[in-house]
Amino acid sequence: MSNKSSLEQFILLGFSDRPMLEHILFVIVLIFYLITLVGNITIILVSRLDIRLHTPMYFFLTNLSFLDLCFTTSSIPQFLFNLRGSNKTISYLGCATQLFMFLALGGIECVLLAVMAYDRFTAICKPLHYTVIMHPQLCVLLVAVSWGIGLLNSLVMSPITMKLPRCGKYQVKHFLCEMPALIKMACVNTVTMESTVFILSVIIVLVPLLLILISYGYITQTILRMKSGVGRKKAFNTCGSHLTVVSLFYGNIIYIYMQPGNNSSQDQGKFLTLFYNLVTPMLNPLIYTFRNKEVKSALKKLFFDKSRFR
Repeated sequence: MSNKSSLEQFILLGFSDRPMLEHILFVIVLIFYLITLVGNITIILVSRLDIRLHTPMYFFLTNLSFLDLCFTTSSIPQFLFNLRGSNKTISYLGCATQLFMFLALGGIECVLLAVMAYDRFTAICKPLHYTVIMHPQLCVLLVAVSWGIGLLNSLVMSPITMKLPRCGKYQVKHFLCEMPALIKMACVNTVTMESTVFILSVIIVLVPLLLILISYGYITQTILRMKSGVGRKKAFNTCGSHLTVVSLFYGNIIYIYMQPGNNSSQDQGKFLTLFYNLVTPMLNPLIYTFRNKEVKSALKKLFFDKSRFR
């Protein structure tokens, strides 16, 4: 392929070396994607329709569900299309857009999870001042800051990644245009690029994670001092849901992006990215539903007793 044509499109190799696996993956990914759509849309609808859920916690949860919808949809439909046929191509613009969305939405979610931890810290550690501190204007501002940081990170990293010289290489050894896979295609020394990625990853990933851990350190101390067993159980349930989501999200993202030049197997990287891109957004609504009585109650009213909404 000429240099000109290689700039016009890429080939996403994905799992093309194993056709049987592609057929199995198509069915599994399609089912998981549909569950992700239904689950996150349901959370958004329930949080908006039930007035009891018009609180900062569910405002942030609604934004998280919207992020997960966008995050998954930025790459999974293209992946499903590639799994179904022999055409694995994606245009240069499509690849750049996919990379931008993937980096931006991932960065936004990192910061948003830290914001949600701060919300839980305020609710549990400063309950008497909660409504004063977490007023609607602050909630909107915190979400806006999350979006701003994620978009800024992507605006810096996406152009740098796409402009790396590839000397005519156009085959991406992945199922999507992901930054580590595109960096590995470069035909120049990428040590400086990888160092830049690492520094930005520390800012976007580890700083929010540190804030989450600090928040939950204070939360744990407050919960252990509670005399009420019911209050302690409720606090553990709401915090447990958030901590489970944080563990699933950060576990994968740290492995993938904190070491872009890692020597792990390609298949391992693909499956981890698939888990991070599809399974985690699918599990988030289920985690919050099964562990939260308020959401379960709102779901019952939504599907079985709509007239009782106030």
